[in-house]
Amino acid sequence: MAAGPEDHPDVQVFDEIRYIEHLVRTTIARKLPVGLTYPQFEVMNHLSRRGDGVTPLEIARALQMTKNGLTNTLQRLHARALIRVEHCSTDGRRKRIWLTAEGRQAYAQSMAAIRPKMEDLRDGFTQKEFRDALPFLKALRTWLGE
Repeated sequence: MAAGPEDHPDVQVFDEIRYIEHLVRTTIARKLPVGLTYPQFEVMNHLSRRGDGVTPLEIARALQMTKNGLTNTLQRLHARALIRVEHCSTDGRRKRIWLTAEGRQAYAQSMAAIRPKMEDLRDGFTQKEFRDALPFLKALRTWLGE
């Protein structure tokens, strides 16, 4: 008799990761201001957490996005005046991305809408449970990235 997926913990881990990723995206997307997509939120989150003035290539690498996918996302954010794009002063070919005041406001609204779900999550699991999961998840990410 052939082994089923339940007999392979490695398969089960990847299934769980996929389910979690889907649920996170869906939960966040439902809370975003009208017209804002999950990829747009990811870019705004990156800029808010890591700082403004980064290049599109840096954003694409950090978010594991394709160049074309990121370009489309940046164009949509720019059209809504949520980011500003400027040419790099040291290399005119490169561009740098900043959140605008409107972008910071949309990001703050998004985070406020997500906050209750995050508080529920923190109430549902201990900090120790999160810390205990991290070494394996980081090692798995590192191994896959090699």
